[in-house]
Order: sequence, then structure tokens, then C-alpha cells
Amino acid sequence: MSGAEEHWDVLIVGGGPVGACAAALLQRAAGSGRRALRIAVAEPARPARAAEGEPLDARVSAFSRAGERILASAGAWERIDAQRVQPYERMCVWPAHLPARSPDALLFDAAAVGEADLGAIAENRLVQCATLDAFEAAGGTILTAGFTGLSIRDEAVEVQLGERSLRCRLLVGADGARSRVRESIGIAVQAADYGQTAIVANVRTERPHERTAWQRFLGAGTLAFLPLADGTSSIVWSIEEAVARERLAMSQTQFEAALQEASGGVLGTLELCTERAGLALRRLRAERFAAARCALIGDAAHVVHPLAGQGVNLGLLDAAALVQCVLQALRAGEDPGALAPLRRYERWRKSELAPMALAIDGFNRFLAHGQGPLARAAQHGLLWVNRSEALKRLFIAQALGLSGELPAAARPGAPPLS
Repeated sequence: MSGAEEHWDVLIVGGGPVGACAAALLQRAAGSGRRALRIAVAEPARPARAAEGEPLDARVSAFSRAGERILASAGAWERIDAQRVQPYERMCVWPAHLPARSPDALLFDAAAVGEADLGAIAENRLVQCATLDAFEAAGGTILTAGFTGLSIRDEAVEVQLGERSLRCRLLVGADGARSRVRESIGIAVQAADYGQTAIVANVRTERPHERTAWQRFLGAGTLAFLPLADGTSSIVWSIEEAVARERLAMSQTQFEAALQEASGGVLGTLELCTERAGLALRRLRAERFAAARCALIGDAAHVVHPLAGQGVNLGLLDAAALVQCVLQALRAGEDPGALAPLRRYERWRKSELAPMALAIDGFNRFLAHGQGPLARAAQHGLLWVNRSEALKRLFIAQALGLSGELPAAARPGAPPLS
């Protein structure tokens, strides 16, 4: 590849919530003044903003406290319509053999650690729009073209976006689990299918959701109800692929009856209010998160099971950590694409992600799908957690995203990075 005409300091491929957040953080910190960088995001499919009164999407995420702080540092959280965001104060987790409102059900309450809530549920599209808007407002540029190839040189990466050629000193792959950037760099992945499909939809419920996230371990999957701002709930029903195909093929009435049974009646009778969608589940981790003048963040670097609701939050932590490492390099007079700061980012995030990924896989294997002695031992472990306020506080800290080595943007009172 040759003849690149445009020159950028940083190009981020993928303008989803994670990629756009990284761009906004960096643009706000290094987009003006003597450390000014030219930053662009390549996003060919920018979503439309929600119209007033438009029903809530079924594709939502639970944003932890750390995730909220990072989005606030990026200038994005304030741009999200608060009327479409639902903070949740409690999380109730229970195995199939117990009723949800049993004293043995595991209940995490934000009030126990002096927090107003455990996080907030927001539409993915809403957050993507807010992060892209924040990036543009800070002076960034959005290129509405798709990535088609690259060539890494000593001094820059030559990138092809459709018919458009450009150069950048740092290329960031934020283009999802099937990352073409990762593939083009030649970074291998460790990946495996869970053999499960997550069915997502929004439902109206007879009982109020009580600003609570409900999750039932079924022994053959998990069923979660995430509270939404309009009083409905978003379901994430992760079950074996063959069973999921049957559920997706059911009539609405049949599906509602199956869902009602799986829920144990925790929120009373249920009624679908959106179409159902099925998402194949797999785990993935890139063998490297960085290479010469290139870095991977979010799903391009790692994918975990959705049962812990940590996917987007881990990606936002990636974004904040990478930006912090790049800014440190700039302060030291280094090139933003120098390998040393990218390696620092890689070591940092890999060390944080490894125990989280192991724990999530353990929950899926021994609580969501386990039937044998180990599964029974894990279920008894839940009871021990429920009886220990200290253990519950540790779990709440994990849910809030406030454990481990946090980037500056995720810390209390975090100002815009500089």
C-alpha cells in the first residue's frame, strides 16, 4: 500500500461506545494546546439518535460506576438522555431450586456500601451517539468509511478506508469480536464457542422491577431481567443453542409461557414488547493487545460471557487505560505509537482481565450450567457469600468496577484526562 494522502496522529477503527469513548478521552486531553493531536474515528454506520417518545431498544448494557465515570470524563455521560437511563439499586441472584424472594437468595444492595446505586442500564445506541457527539464536540473527526486494509511502516501505519488512503502514527482496533484490524495485524486469538445463544428482548411485567437486576441460574443457562426506565425489563436468556432455536421459533404466547416458567414468576406475568433476537455466545482473548503502532481495545481484544454484565465496562476500562498510557508517553516526549507505552497498556489490562474472565467462566460452568457435585458446591458457596457482609461488599465492589488498578478516568471525581 502506498500513496497515503491524509495524515493523522491517532486513528480509531470502530465508533462503538468503547472506540468512541477512547477517541473522546484522548481528544479532550490532547486535542488542543502544545500536545495537540489529530484524531479520527472510522465509523461507517453511525446510529440515529432516538426520537422523542421512541420505545426503548432491546440492546442495552449495564454500566458500572467505573464505566459511568469514564464516560463522564469523556464528556459523554451528560449527553445521554437521563429519562432513558435506569439506575439500579439492587441485584438479586438465585439458583433454580430456590424462590427469588427466599432469604437464601443472594441480594446485593448499594445502600450496604453507601452508594446510591450499583450502576445504570442504558441503550447501547444511546451511549454510542453520546460518545461520538462528545468526540466531535471536542474537535475530533469522524470518517464514514469502513476499514479495508493496512500496512505497518517504521514511522506510521498506512490504512485503507474503502477508496481512501491515510497514514496514522497510532492505529486502535475497536472494531468488535470479528476485528479486521486484529486480523490484518496478524494477532491470533484464543476462542471457543460456549454452545449457547442469548435471547434478548424487552418485556412488560405484572410486578414492578423494583430498580433491581434479577438473575436466575437455571442449571441449563441463566435468565436475567435488567430494569428499564419505562418500567419494562430487558431479558438476557442464555441457553443451549438448540433450545434457543426452539424458543425463537415459538409463537409469542408460547415463548411468554416458557419465559414465565424459567423466571419462577419473580415479576409476575410477562408480555413481550419487542421482537426477540438471538446472539451466539463465545469467549475470546487476543494473544496480544498491542503490536507495532497498533493497539486493540474492547471486544477486539477480549469477549466474555454476558452473565456478569461486564463486557462493555471492561472495554471502557481498556479505553481509559490506553489513553492514559498514550498521554504519559506524550508527556515524556514519546511518539503516541511507540511500542513501550502500548506494551504498558497490554500488561496492565491483561493482568486485570485474566482473573475476571476466569471468574465469569467459572460462574457459567458451575452455576449457570452445572449439575454435578461441583455445581452443588458452587451453589452452597453462594449461601456463604450471602451470610457474610464482608464477602458481599467485595462482590459489590466488583460489580461497581471499583476493584483492581483503575485508570485515572475511572476514579472518584475524575476530571478530563490531561
